[in-house]
Amino acid sequence: MGELGFSWVGLAFLLALFVPNLIWALAARPRDYDPSSEHRGLLLLERVGQVATTTAALVFADTNLKPWSPWSWWLVAAIVLMVAYEAAWIRYFAGRRTMRDFTRSLLGIPVPLASLPVVAFLLLGVYGRLFWLVAGAVVLGIGHVGIHLRHAGEQAAPRGDQPPAP
Repeated sequence: MGELGFSWVGLAFLLALFVPNLIWALAARPRDYDPSSEHRGLLLLERVGQVATTTAALVFADTNLKPWSPWSWWLVAAIVLMVAYEAAWIRYFAGRRTMRDFTRSLLGIPVPLASLPVVAFLLLGVYGRLFWLVAGAVVLGIGHVGIHLRHAGEQAAPRGDQPPAP
């Protein structure tokens, strides 16, 4: 079920997640961002998933580095996804910072700013054989990716009372 203890790898993943999100929240939200239409059920799942994922990533030592084995490829894949996540943020921060930029796919991956970290944490949980982290990432994914997909859909099909985005 998990070995209690601090995870340095979990902390590194959380820092990679939180730093760009903090920059976004404080200084780089899309000009046309409107959270008022976000589905309450998805928001609840997102919040529960955030707490579960953050807690599991930090308080279980199972995700810390271990001697190399074929199982280590799960960690490599998780790291690659987090690097791609950081690249998606760099692209967003360097762009016009619109909702279209925020939800734009990356290398065919839909809503990468939502989907990449969720899958990275899921794979980190697989690497650590940590049920709680996998479960938290699944719940987070349903809420967080669901919200972002709805935002992306709004960008793809603007309502009649709004002019289409340039």
